[in-house]
Amino acid sequence: MVSSELISTLRSLSRSDQFYIMQILLSELAQQETSLIQSEQSYPVWSPYSADEAADTMLKVIEKEMG
Repeated sequence: MVSSELISTLRSLSRSDQFYIMQILLSELAQQETSLIQSEQSYPVWSPYSADEAADTMLKVIEKEMG
């Protein structure tokens, strides 16, 4: 849990220092995210191709709204 002292200190910083802290934290988070994807690994990716049932459902909804 984040201490109230830390939050108070962050709030007292200048706007530019607050942005700098945000930049550091976001950079850290981004680096952690990239470590989630492993090379030499395959990952499933959804594609709209061959999604005939979904396309049919959307067409029926559009026809109903225009109808």
